[in-house]
Parts: sequence; structure tokens; C-alpha cells
Amino acid sequence: MPIFITRGRYSAEAVRNLVANPEDRLPAVRNLVEAAGGKLLSFYVILGHYDFLIITEAPSAKEASAAILAAAASGSITDNETTEAFTTAEAKQVFAGAGKVAESYKRPGK
Repeated sequence: MPIFITRGRYSAEAVRNLVANPEDRLPAVRNLVEAAGGKLLSFYVILGHYDFLIITEAPSAKEASAAILAAAASGSITDNETTEAFTTAEAKQVFAGAGKVAESYKRPGK
């Protein structure tokens, strides 16, 4: 199944709520991902521009996106970015496919 990496930020309200009532968000995130048809592989709180990083496995981007959109609709997270990840074996297949079709691409101005 495809792997998706999501980074995002907590809203100001969510941060206020977590500071006032600290909680481990892992169970809530796991339940959300599973309800959307995926499997939570990892969930990290991170430092820097983003506040969290989630690694999920889902049948497609539709299921992965449904979980993130549901959380975003609640107003508790913002600035979400989801990317599909490939194993090195899958990337090799992608590069091989690109090599097969590269000759059919006409470069701009050529």
C-alpha cells in the first residue's frame, strides 16, 4: 500500500488547548487515520516550521487526504502538506518508466 508523509501545524487554539490540558494525541490521530481507511505508521511532534509529522499507509491518496481534511475541517490543524513516499525499489521502477518515455518528450523550444 502507498505510504504518505504529512506535515502540518496546530492552530493557535489547538496549542492553547494542549497547553491548558496536555494530552497524548496519538490515539486520536490513529482513530482518525483508521476511520479513513488507512493505517498510522508513525506520529511525531516536531520542532521547526511544522508541529507534527505523520506517516500513514493508505490504499490511495483519497483515504490519506480524507483524514487530513477531516482534521483541518475541525480547525485544529493548518498548513498541511502531504506527500506520497516511495521505497527505493518503487523509485527504481519509477525511474525505469521515465527512461522508457523520455524519448517521447519534446523539450520547450526544440
